[in-house]
Formats: sequence, structure tokens, C-alpha cells
Amino acid sequence: MNPNSQPHSGAWVSFTYASFLAAAVMVGAGILFLPLDWWAKGYLGMGVVMLVQSCVTMTKTVRDMHEASRLVNRIEDARTERLLMDVGNPPGGHSSHQDRFSR
Repeated sequence: MNPNSQPHSGAWVSFTYASFLAAAVMVGAGILFLPLDWWAKGYLGMGVVMLVQSCVTMTKTVRDMHEASRLVNRIEDARTERLLMDVGNPPGGHSSHQDRFSR
């Protein structure tokens, strides 16, 4: 988790769970009361389950890709900073950063 971001409030987490549950119940009831044979209702139910599973998987994948790109950016930033510090230091000399803290 991003150290600068605030965690979700308990109310928000409860709202998301309640919203998911309400949507699942409404879709399930809608499929159940359709004037179709049971095999058609089962097919629609399996489709809904697969859709939810695919949404969860896609969300996790997108988040993982975002987190990985943030890690790569932090590593590249650290390399750039290190390179800039090395360029600013004469060979065998002391950096101004070291001089500031050695006093």
C-alpha cells in the first residue's frame, strides 16, 4: 500500500461490501424469476459468476502492474540520484553532502 495514502474508512469498506451483496442478490433474483427454463437460468448464473471472477482478476492484475511500475520508477529515481551524486563528487574527494554532516 502507498505509505502516503490514507486507509479506507470502515464506513467505505462496509458500503462496498453492502453494494456488492445487493448487486449479487438483485442479479440472482432477476435471473431466478426470468420466464426461462432452468438450463438457461443456470447458463446466465454461470456467466455472472465468471464475469465477477474476471473483474476481480483484472482488478488485481491492473493494481499489480501499477505497483510494479511504481517500484521500477523508485529504483530508477534512486539510480539517477546516485549517478548525480557521483558526478558531483570529484574522484577521491569528499562530497559536500559528507562535509555537511561530518562537522
